[in-house]
Amino acid sequence: MAEPSGVKMSEDVRAEIVASVLEVVVSEGDQIGKGDIVVLLESMKMEIPVLAEIGGTVSKVSVAVGDVIQAGDLIAVIS
Repeated sequence: MAEPSGVKMSEDVRAEIVASVLEVVVSEGDQIGKGDIVVLLESMKMEIPVLAEIGGTVSKVSVAVGDVIQAGDLIAVIS
């Protein structure tokens, strides 16, 4: 079945800033909702939650606690 126009079947969750991964809140296979916290990042002594933009199943987690990530790095995939 073709994907309806304008409807995403999966969403890449990407870093918007350079940061350290403080906590990975989700695991592969978890069901999450739009707005749920995927990971907590730490940058400049601030904790920054990264939120899911869609609900679905976490199909991939690409980071671990302690990783230093750059803007644009893949954090997770939700499908």
